[in-house]
Amino acid sequence: MYKILAINPGSTSTKIAVYEDEKEVFIKTLRHSSEEISKYEKVTDQFEFRKDIIVEEVRNAGIDIFSIDMIVGRGGLIKPIPSGVYEVNEALKKDLVECRLGEHASNLGGLIAADIASTINKHKGNNNVKAVIVDPVVVDEMQDVARISGHPLFHRISIFHALNQKAIGRTYAKKLNKKYEDLNLIIAHLGGGISVGAHNHGKVIDVNNALDGEGPFSPERSGSLPTGQLAKLCFSGEYSYKDIKTIIKGSGGLVGHLGTNSALEVENRAKAGDEKAILIQNAMSYQIGKAIGEMAAVLKGKVDGILITGGIAYNKELTDYVTDMVGFIAPVTIYPGED
Repeated sequence: MYKILAINPGSTSTKIAVYEDEKEVFIKTLRHSSEEISKYEKVTDQFEFRKDIIVEEVRNAGIDIFSIDMIVGRGGLIKPIPSGVYEVNEALKKDLVECRLGEHASNLGGLIAADIASTINKHKGNNNVKAVIVDPVVVDEMQDVARISGHPLFHRISIFHALNQKAIGRTYAKKLNKKYEDLNLIIAHLGGGISVGAHNHGKVIDVNNALDGEGPFSPERSGSLPTGQLAKLCFSGEYSYKDIKTIIKGSGGLVGHLGTNSALEVENRAKAGDEKAILIQNAMSYQIGKAIGEMAAVLKGKVDGILITGGIAYNKELTDYVTDMVGFIAPVTIYPGED
């Protein structure tokens, strides 16, 4: 029997679980407010904070950290690679520490996994405990035509919630007694960021860059913005490059409109009759529906299912809004949370 610690750092949460082979024996989600996260200038500055709470929670659950056989961390912003499992090595750690391909909380997954594995190996006096990542956010299976932007200085890149989208795709296929590779699916992950992908027989041939500037706005990201207005803002003299980056990722979306990165808080405010909360929640739902429609066109209308997943998928008002928009395309199935 193998005991596996799984670590999933997200922009607004840290999710951890312990498995004995495929049996889940412990799982917990730790939420982080925007105030808590904003204390750290860079994502990598959160390393000790996130690692310490992971180790503490595992110990509080009565699990001996030195009994773990493998650490699995969410994959971060490394070079584009195919879907799969990768052992964490020094080159991968260097890319994550230097954030050469961008900053995101998922960068911490491989780093924390490697650090905990190293601690266990030192305690045991061997090198048997491995650290790996699975389906990182830079999984790149996009078709060439989808990479072209409207100007040769810019190109579209694949950054999305590959880990959960792939897992949910396989779950849905199993429900139909089919293989994931046999289906055409549109999968929308709704979390701190929002990604909507077109899955064509096991490959994500198009998807919005959910990190910094494409697709629907989310709890703390602005999504696609009016380009002319953004250019004017950049040269207004009122904002630095760092300020603009924060507008795009950090202080946009629900944070910008409503002052919170908690989709649950916005849901509760909307239920209580807050008209602005209702409007902004509907606008986010509307943009998700539009993005799903785009991916239906990418798949030429041949869609076996639309799957909506992620933490925000617990919001029935939101998922009903989206389903009402896109239900004519294909059956819609809701998978709240993430796998």
